[in-house]
Amino acid sequence: MTYVIFGLNIVFCRDIATESGLAPIVLFAMRALVAGVLFWLVSLFMPREKVPFRDLMKIFGAAVIGIFLPQVTFLNAIAQTKPVDLSIITTVTPILTMFSAAIFLREPITWKKAGGVMLSFVGIVWIILQSNVSGGVSDRETTAMGITYTLLNCTIFALYLGTCRKLVARYSVVTMMKWMFLVSLVLSLPFALPKVAVSDFGAVSATVWWEIGFLIFFATFIAYFLLPVGQTRIRPTLVSMYGYLQPIIAIAISIASGGDRLTFTKIVAALLVFAGVWIVTTSKAADFKVDKQ
Repeated sequence: MTYVIFGLNIVFCRDIATESGLAPIVLFAMRALVAGVLFWLVSLFMPREKVPFRDLMKIFGAAVIGIFLPQVTFLNAIAQTKPVDLSIITTVTPILTMFSAAIFLREPITWKKAGGVMLSFVGIVWIILQSNVSGGVSDRETTAMGITYTLLNCTIFALYLGTCRKLVARYSVVTMMKWMFLVSLVLSLPFALPKVAVSDFGAVSATVWWEIGFLIFFATFIAYFLLPVGQTRIRPTLVSMYGYLQPIIAIAISIASGGDRLTFTKIVAALLVFAGVWIVTTSKAADFKVDKQ
């Protein structure tokens, strides 16, 4: 469900990045503020968990590589990268996550799991190349900075998935997220406040405000409520592989709206993606018991 929301979010973020006129760091600060307030409000109705200072420092690091840097780099990337290029580059995330989990969590890289990852990788690149998804911004060229931001996004989020599973499993979702978004908000303010002062919020259309609302509530609060649940139940590599749903959803929306068409080739490519995910799901390395220590 998290990556279904993220898939819809890609479509909306294209409009927001090109039509809102708001700087990416301002959009992120808005997300961190609202989501943080919501998580702190929810925490008032839940049993209080004491977080020792040592773990607060770990949560600080998790916030940096799990929310702040991935979201800031993504919002910058989508404003400077063609949708097809963005989708292709982000397909490396499960591969990076597989190696990150092997290094930091000693998650074994079996032939079956590696084969499943590569099968899905081939399928998703194939389906993207066969599609005409532009999101209404096909005239925008991909810049070197756009590619850099995208690669940074993939690498940093893969590092988060590969290193923070035990920490995420140690506390409730609400406890983790309320602290992570608070840290992210504090980190963003020195960069966002000067941009807020020169932002023309009145020029943002009602449609884009609705898309920003989706971005803040569903793609931030709801998605980050669900993501840690998946992190504590399945291996990091498999968590990241569900990210392949994002371009598929974007393409499906384009097909439904008449901007693309369904072909036999795309069906075969999509089947390769799902087959690869199934292979990784059924591999021995996919089953584990979380060690919270």
